[in-house]
Amino acid sequence: MNPAASAVFVGQVREASVASSNRGLAYGDGLFETMRVHRGGIPLWSRHLARLRDGAGRLGIVVPELGFLEAQVLAFAGDVDGGVLKLLLTRGDGGRGYAPPADAVPTWTLSRHPLPPPLPGALQLHDCATRLAIQPALAGLKHCNRLEQVLARGEVERAGCDEGLMRDMEGAPVCATAANLLVLQGGRWTTPAVSRCGVAGVLRGWLLDAGLVEEAPVAREALDDADALALCNAVRGILPVASLGARRWVRDAAVDRIQERLAMAFPMFSEAGQGT
Repeated sequence: MNPAASAVFVGQVREASVASSNRGLAYGDGLFETMRVHRGGIPLWSRHLARLRDGAGRLGIVVPELGFLEAQVLAFAGDVDGGVLKLLLTRGDGGRGYAPPADAVPTWTLSRHPLPPPLPGALQLHDCATRLAIQPALAGLKHCNRLEQVLARGEVERAGCDEGLMRDMEGAPVCATAANLLVLQGGRWTTPAVSRCGVAGVLRGWLLDAGLVEEAPVAREALDDADALALCNAVRGILPVASLGARRWVRDAAVDRIQERLAMAFPMFSEAGQGT
């Protein structure tokens, strides 16, 4: 795989680069999907596409012709045994000013990347001071305005941890900087709602639809009483958490069971390292 492989499209026309007047660059006016490629395919593609179309509909962004878009995505993934494919969709060019142009032609990019390096068997989780703003109009979307995550990730790096817990402005846990949160208590896995802020991860959606996880409110103090914590995303799968602040967890057998159920459906997640 060539990790630098990338392409830019305006509608169905391939271009050499993204224009400086692109609204994604100017205002973060766009959406993106980060997808795990496995043996030339994208096992969670239908869920990524559904989220992209839902987000574009909510923001009023035109989705490129689906047959053309899917053909290009699959062509980019076709010779990749294991890697990551990023699809970024912006409203297009629009010049200066916030008002979205009515006739904007979407600009979208594809880029291929190697799999991220393996994380440790269980993660050190930092409780981030950076909060997620409550904004239902954008909640659940994987939009291009990710400065909250950028600031939080800086905190994680300075703390020497692997990932960061992100909470909303009222202090309720929502997610990690690049993953959804899973909480085990009394043999039941739950995940916080993302109806006010946070990203509706595609793997989170699969776990909910499979009946392996339920959506429920989670208070910060409940995390310290939890039997186990785990994180999930579409690139790494499910990863257990070893610590959050002073709280430590010994690996729970329930983590192994939910990982095994995931690996049965998606063999790319069968390795214990998740992402190797």
